[in-house]
Amino acid sequence: MPNTPKPRRAPKRHRYEVSVTWTGNTGTGTSSYRAFERAHEVRAAGKPPIAGSADPAFRGDPARWNPEELLVASLSECHMLWFLHLCASAGIVVTAYTDEPLGTMVETADGGGRFEEVVLRPRAVLADPARAGETAALHERAHGLCFIANSVNFPVRHEPVDG
Repeated sequence: MPNTPKPRRAPKRHRYEVSVTWTGNTGTGTSSYRAFERAHEVRAAGKPPIAGSADPAFRGDPARWNPEELLVASLSECHMLWFLHLCASAGIVVTAYTDEPLGTMVETADGGGRFEEVVLRPRAVLADPARAGETAALHERAHGLCFIANSVNFPVRHEPVDG
């Protein structure tokens, strides 16, 4: 019997529904650039709301999350979740994990902008520090599998410190 290829499985599709509601109308709507607040709420069913605003450089509230911070956090979270999964599968016990990612955005002459890069700086504490040499490959694999990193059009680098 000839080698017959296995039938391909249709890709799974996942949907993510949130609502974003502007709460910054101070009474006159957007009658001028300075007449409104950038305050908004991000909500999803069954979860606490996220208080959002613009970056303070764009008249936002520094006490609220801005979209740029949330993008950087999403990249960090996605990498972390894949890395932890891969470590568990490899029998590497991670007892703590932190990251202090840094995103760099540049404004363009027309007032828009784009991210130039995000650098993830994960630090994993391993139950067996002797296995730290194995984690670099797992970080690489996590990077390749990260849904968010695969969806952006700028470099996402990682500089892990594990042990």
